[in-house]
Formats: sequence, C-alpha cells, structure tokens
Amino acid sequence: MDEKIILIDEMGKEKEFEVSATFGLDDSDYAVLFPIDDLEGDAYILRIEHDADGQVYLSGIDDDEELNDVILAYETIVKENMQ
Repeated sequence: MDEKIILIDEMGKEKEFEVSATFGLDDSDYAVLFPIDDLEGDAYILRIEHDADGQVYLSGIDDDEELNDVILAYETIVKENMQ
C-alpha cells in the first residue's frame, strides 16, 4: 500500500507511519500502521472513525475482544497475501 501518514501523540510530537493495510470487519474499518523508523517493529492497529462533519480520524481499540478479533483478521489477510 505504501501510504504514509503523520500522527500526533499525546505529547504533541509528530510521528510518521506507513499504512500497511486497511480493512473492514463487522461494521467497523481498521488501519494497520508501522512506524517509518521501525518497519520491522510492532504494528499499531487503529479503528477508522468519522466525526460529525464526516472527517476521518483514527482511534485506539480499548476492547480486548475486538482487538483480538481485528488482529486475527489481519493475520489471516497477511497469510492469504503470502500464498
């Protein structure tokens, strides 16, 4: 996919990410991001949301069950793409 985005952390510091994948699961959409400075490191999986004005933003996933389902779906997508 090779799309890059910049996110601002809670300290106001910018960090650049590469979007590895976006996909839908149930009624939500998700994005898988890797830090540009550590593409082999841990992935960040965030829910794609829309505000009242229709603007897109990313939010963390607080529900462990939802997060586990999303991780499993992403792992399945990766395995299918490797075949």
